[in-house]
Amino acid sequence: MTGLFITFEGGDGAGKSTQAELLGAWLGERGHEVVRTREPGGTRLGAEVRQLLLHGGEAIGDVDPRAEALLYAADRAQHVAKVVRPALERGAIVVQDRYIDSSLAYQGAGRVLDLAEVRGISEWAAGGLWPDLTVLLDLDPDAAAARRRTRGGAADRLEAEAAEFHAAVRGGFLALAQEDPDRYLVLDAAQPADALNAAILARVAPLIRS
Repeated sequence: MTGLFITFEGGDGAGKSTQAELLGAWLGERGHEVVRTREPGGTRLGAEVRQLLLHGGEAIGDVDPRAEALLYAADRAQHVAKVVRPALERGAIVVQDRYIDSSLAYQGAGRVLDLAEVRGISEWAAGGLWPDLTVLLDLDPDAAAARRRTRGGAADRLEAEAAEFHAAVRGGFLALAQEDPDRYLVLDAAQPADALNAAILARVAPLIRS
């Protein structure tokens, strides 16, 4: 029995976690085993990588873009091996915040690394595993920044990047979605949460009936 792998992508503040939780709850109510997870941070090793990359601050100093990409790939390798593949093999539905597309958008488009190289590293780390569905919550970077300010708390390393970086990341995500329209569901994240949830459920329902 093979499960279903659904990922949520988009810039910081787009509402990925909210929509992933809503989807996970809906699936659980219908009797499915749901594994809610995220990258980075879905394993004990990943939690350390997440803390280092996003909240390391002065302790780690300026991180080279290639080092950053490799750390995310290391997290992904552990996560896929220990969480995602075992869940899929037992027929569970994995609902995940961020995956390979985030590396392509953030380290590829945002850090301006070679996209093919980032893809190659990421695919190798994941053993070639790609999602069945990727939901892209697209939001203007200025609107996303306003949401983050409303949310409060200190910005992490990526959230604190300049507006130009976030614009490049958004463009990277949209380009990926255009290249692979069958896998992607692109939604305007400025819509109300219930409208987004309805659109996501409409796309997921046929997948769980098949």
